[in-house]
Amino acid sequence: MLLIPCPWCGPRDETEFTYGGQAHLPYPGDPAALSDEAWADFLFMRDNPRGPWSERWMHAAGCRRWCNVVRDTATNRIVGSYRIGEPPPEVSD
Repeated sequence: MLLIPCPWCGPRDETEFTYGGQAHLPYPGDPAALSDEAWADFLFMRDNPRGPWSERWMHAAGCRRWCNVVRDTATNRIVGSYRIGEPPPEVSD
């Protein structure tokens, strides 16, 4: 089980959170101008790196706010969390 540090509420069990996918994805400026293939690519295709990765999580059973969480995809270790709009925390081994 993961212990996710909510930037507002402190460390909480992962069962209190809802996963929101990859963080830092810019929304297309004019989505109506995208082809079906480009729109499908934006909606469904995500990076899948090995190592520290920023994801969006919502503290559904707490403050109900969205935050970004850095999780190591190789070990499933939570590296840290930060508020939307803030820079990610430094990653160290």
